[in-house]
Amino acid sequence: MNDIFSLPSNGKSADWLMFAIMVLAVGIAVSLALIWMVVYRPKGKKRRHKHRRKRHNRQHNPTLAEKGGLPPMRAPNQPPPGP
Repeated sequence: MNDIFSLPSNGKSADWLMFAIMVLAVGIAVSLALIWMVVYRPKGKKRRHKHRRKRHNRQHNPTLAEKGGLPPMRAPNQPPPGP
């Protein structure tokens, strides 16, 4: 019986038909993945930028140039100054 849904059992037509079915299945899978990415994918949270206030009279640690440079070198036998 020659049914419309029966596959050919041998030959080049069977190979071509199986190749076409596989290409169609991959195309459907890729299409569904793209539709999901565009439509149903959860949206990322929007980032809010924090605004920093400028502090004009802010105290800071002074630099060596502001303090007067490095202290003088000590002798090798002299112990370091304690706290």
